[in-house]
Amino acid sequence: MERLEKLLAWGGVKRDVLFLILSAAALGCSIAGVSPFPFDMAWVAIVLCGVPIILEAVIGLVTAFDIKADVLVSMALIASVAIGEDFAAGEVAFIMQLGALLEDLTVAKARAGIEKLVRLTPRTARRLSDNGEEIIPAEQVRVGDRLRVLPGETVPVDGVIRAGQTSIDQSVMTGESLPVDKEVGDEVSSGTVNQFGAFDMEATKVGEDSAIQRMIRLVQSADAGKAKIVGLADRWATWVVVVAVAAAGLTWLITGEIIRAVTILVVFCPCALVLATPTAIMAAIGNATRYGFLVREGDALERLAGVSDVAFDKTGTLTLGTPKVVEICSCSPNHDQGQVYAWAASAELRSEHPLGRAVVCCYQELGAGEAVQPTEFQMLPGRGVRAVVGERTLTAGNEALLEESGISIPDQARERVADCLKEGCTVIYLAADGVLVGFLALADTLRPDAADTVRGVREAGVEPVLLTGDHANAACHIAQALGIQTVRSDCLPEDKLNWIGAEQEKGRQVCMVGDGINDAPALKKAQVGIAMGVVGSDIAIDAADIALVNDDIHALPHLLSLSRRMMTTIRFNLTFSMVLNFLAILLAMTGVLNPVVGALVHNAGSVLVIINSALLLRWRRK
Repeated sequence: MERLEKLLAWGGVKRDVLFLILSAAALGCSIAGVSPFPFDMAWVAIVLCGVPIILEAVIGLVTAFDIKADVLVSMALIASVAIGEDFAAGEVAFIMQLGALLEDLTVAKARAGIEKLVRLTPRTARRLSDNGEEIIPAEQVRVGDRLRVLPGETVPVDGVIRAGQTSIDQSVMTGESLPVDKEVGDEVSSGTVNQFGAFDMEATKVGEDSAIQRMIRLVQSADAGKAKIVGLADRWATWVVVVAVAAAGLTWLITGEIIRAVTILVVFCPCALVLATPTAIMAAIGNATRYGFLVREGDALERLAGVSDVAFDKTGTLTLGTPKVVEICSCSPNHDQGQVYAWAASAELRSEHPLGRAVVCCYQELGAGEAVQPTEFQMLPGRGVRAVVGERTLTAGNEALLEESGISIPDQARERVADCLKEGCTVIYLAADGVLVGFLALADTLRPDAADTVRGVREAGVEPVLLTGDHANAACHIAQALGIQTVRSDCLPEDKLNWIGAEQEKGRQVCMVGDGINDAPALKKAQVGIAMGVVGSDIAIDAADIALVNDDIHALPHLLSLSRRMMTTIRFNLTFSMVLNFLAILLAMTGVLNPVVGALVHNAGSVLVIINSALLLRWRRK
């Protein structure tokens, strides 16, 4: 049996194309009555296209007693040959294999966009040791190993740069079109490509934990066979086989014409019914892949079609997840905003705090020049920093640090700070030589496409909701900017989970979009969970049904509309195939259809179903 399975797998699509070309030529010669051999050329099609179908049926019956479409097709082929309808048998075999080839091509094209991740998996790594440099298989790399990556090589595992500077092509993981500069301390992901300089790195995630392997697992789990509606079609196919055999037997007994019974077997094959759903799901998955979505389960799109609400996490989902300086305020007539900003950047230059690093980064992006290196620096955990820059002692931090240092805050400054806090900002005060000179307001900025995404979700007939662990001021400010009406702030993980559960009890189906570990329970609880694949935590991605490989949420409305379009296509395919089958049976019973015409009608229906599903590959939301 294993030898038969290997024989059937030989050659793949190329073999199928060759056999179909030879079979088409043979059928053409049969129609013209021309044959260089002492037998009808239709036998070439029967052997090349029909024998694989019969072998598949035998393997299925013997190994798992699996009664599917190929069993009925095999019966139709054998019956047609038995009564001398060689051309009908060849035609059935040819069109069945043509339909199978179209399905294979549809599925292959649908998965091509994500399977390239598998090919990008690095095979080797350069490990550094006391004995020098050695090339080892990538799967032998362990956490903590020191690796070297040369220009043009693929990063073998996730890690942190320990020596050297370079630019990394991260397009396979993030979709960024330009290389990203990296230096000591920056993280690099497996599967990305080193563009210029060589660097040494320390491995932090290896094997199945690496970024590229995580994405591959998502690819491998994108199986259309998991969809509930596919199981329904398979069960129908089994019953159709039973009904077809019974109908053919009764027709033969009543009419005494075996040709009518054979025609019923030919037209009653449930091929279109079986092909209706998986081809549509895989084509829809392929379409979603083109927009940056990795669909883990086929039924995820089926479930997504029925959602009534999309709940967004805020930080890292609707926002960029990195603080930015949004306002600079001077509290002294002797120092303008530029001076306040420059002093703040110099004071925070050696800070390791995320807010301090954000101040320095934003100042450098402004192009105002390099911040002045402090001659003295002191980190004050939980309060801020103190630094000596030039001849001035600068203090940068929160209100508690000012009170501790005996620095007063003018009432006018307090009013402006209060306004910033209402907008969800974080404030860093700056004092020079014990006198407040100003403050900086930092906030997590919205993604550029967040507003359009929320608007598109609402246009798709789904209500957007904001679920966040941030305080009410920040949550309401973001919600107001995006036009989101329903807001839940100060949410712990169980709060998000409970809210989704309460909505489901009301009969509403919720899709959750998030990125953090605290979102994992909600992603698992929701009807559909969508995780940010790059900035998202491993736990969040594992809990989700769909992952965004480039963290670009602007295509979410397209995904919602695509899921509904997919269900419409499936319903049309199922209805069309059932109506066509029963209509053809009636015509076969009355003798209107003979085996040849019946084969054309039935298999044309299968081809039309596959073509209709394939249209989903290029479908776009209007």
